[in-house]
Amino acid sequence: MNVREMVDIILAVNGGRKFEKTCDQLIEGSWDRQVTGVAVTFMATVDVIHRAAGIGCNLIITHEPTYFTGQDRLEWLKDDPVYHEKKTLIDAHRISIWRYHDHMHHGNTDLIYDGLLKDLGWTNYLDTGFPLPHCYNIPAISLTGLIALLKDKLDLKVVRVVGDLETQCRRVGILVGGGSLGLGEEEMPARLMHDRQLDVIICGDIMEWTLSAYVRDAAALSHHKAMIVIGHERSEYSGMKEMAKWLPPLVGNIPVHFIDDGEPFIYL
Repeated sequence: MNVREMVDIILAVNGGRKFEKTCDQLIEGSWDRQVTGVAVTFMATVDVIHRAAGIGCNLIITHEPTYFTGQDRLEWLKDDPVYHEKKTLIDAHRISIWRYHDHMHHGNTDLIYDGLLKDLGWTNYLDTGFPLPHCYNIPAISLTGLIALLKDKLDLKVVRVVGDLETQCRRVGILVGGGSLGLGEEEMPARLMHDRQLDVIICGDIMEWTLSAYVRDAAALSHHKAMIVIGHERSEYSGMKEMAKWLPPLVGNIPVHFIDDGEPFIYL
């Protein structure tokens, strides 16, 4: 199976819809290259490339960009040694890199959320009265207890929190990745919290003057609101981990591996 055939199989999984304008592109390599093994990851970092090559994978499927901008633009990198050395590494191992982002989020289901809900055990808690997978009804738990659950299930070392740690959480919102920035409407997360009567929102990325400021003021005014920031990578890696489970039956005897790129930060 070559890279093109592999990608066609994957694009047929989540409803078969194909976007004309998308960031889901072949970033490196060749469509005609025969696939010896697949490495699925959140981001194709230098470390991931080394590890993929080490286990015989010559196709990396990455959810996020390889070259540091949303559309993997290269013109600004023409004189940058980081770009050139990373590309040399990719070429030396004859690795192809394909990005799987838009079609993963916007098919019959959001496959990133699907993986996260399986890790949390929340698949049956979805509020089906809301058209997007953003709201959940969970058994009552304190904010402290919810933080402990997230740290355990998502292998988190640190979270950032706004609100009273004893806040009781039943109505929970989840905005993975950049969704907590508002998806083009910076008021969206706070409006979601109000309109859907959420006790807490679990976030990927944040702006400190939007949702976190809203929750901080709400808590100060005794509205019993809270937010937990787990970061972009940890909020979405579960979806890529789950992909490494559903893809193998579709691609015959080609090995498929999940490579955890890990949180990008060192916490001191």
